[in-house]
Amino acid sequence: MNQRIIKQAQELQARMAKIQEELGNTTLEGSSGGGTVKVTITGTQEIQAVKISPEVVNAQEVEMLEDLVLAAIKDAVTKSQELANKKMSAVTGGLKIPGM
Repeated sequence: MNQRIIKQAQELQARMAKIQEELGNTTLEGSSGGGTVKVTITGTQEIQAVKISPEVVNAQEVEMLEDLVLAAIKDAVTKSQELANKKMSAVTGGLKIPGM
């Protein structure tokens, strides 16, 4: 195999590893209910924290609170995935690599 291709593949691998590290160190916040429920997540989709404002805690409305938490998690995951896709696209030139 051509040494130049091998070197390019190694450089790409190193840049992708650096981006994965950056994503792991980056936190984003998803929210719902006008900010009454907040979820902090890393760029690698690791949930770090869930914050719930006392004003939405009501024993009579547990289902609403569950919906707000789920919506905040979905919002945080979407933001994290968008960030990861943006950073990876910069390295791969938009090429879709399975598992990335």
